[in-house]
Amino acid sequence: MAARGKHRRTRTSPLTRGVVTAGTGVAALALPVLGATTASAAQPAKAPAAAQAAAQVKSITYTAVKGDTLYGIADKYDTPGGWRQLYKDNRKAVGDNPRLIHPGLELTVRTAKKASTSRKTADKASTSTKKAAQSVAKATQASAKTYANNLDGWIRESLDIMAQKGIPGSYDGIYRNVMRESSGNPLAINNWDSNAAAGTPSKGLLQTIDPTFQAYHVDGTSWDPYNPVANITAACNYAAARYGSIDNVFGAY
Repeated sequence: MAARGKHRRTRTSPLTRGVVTAGTGVAALALPVLGATTASAAQPAKAPAAAQAAAQVKSITYTAVKGDTLYGIADKYDTPGGWRQLYKDNRKAVGDNPRLIHPGLELTVRTAKKASTSRKTADKASTSTKKAAQSVAKATQASAKTYANNLDGWIRESLDIMAQKGIPGSYDGIYRNVMRESSGNPLAINNWDSNAAAGTPSKGLLQTIDPTFQAYHVDGTSWDPYNPVANITAACNYAAARYGSIDNVFGAY
């Protein structure tokens, strides 16, 4: 019996671990063993990015019109790869000359504009919503505005209505004529002049007769000729038509 210890197993060198031999019939060829983790370590990180990029690129059918160029179409739709990729995708339809695009030619266009277009649409919608909200706010403020129940308040309310209707006139022009015609009394009436004799006495702050008040009545105001605001706006509307503005009236009108 051979002595113990004489047939020890040969140690494997760190440099030869993980090596297998492929027999060739003549000599042994050493091939390194690649672990599964080494071969696929970098793949998981790349796959999602590639899939995401592919998902963002869509293909559409575009019909060429007069003046179109491959460059212009590719630029319009953000075609990945630019006009060269567009030409490559449509080589059969375009032919050998990429500079010549016939109107009516149908092209398959890769586009990455969907996301950006959605953002622009959302931005426009947001802007429209803001503008609508601002308009509502202004209208609410206007309707909520209050005026003093006196000559100053009546004139200021009338001026706001006149501004909305495009009727010219100033505070001073209205005040001056009111003081001359009625001394600021909204119930004033003239029962002694020719109008009164004809059955149409002058009434209110600016002494309008009924036919004139009705003909130049301003929508949104009272039909009562004694109503201060209705009387002022109707009289200013009449003065604008006849004299250009109540500011141009300095006597009986």
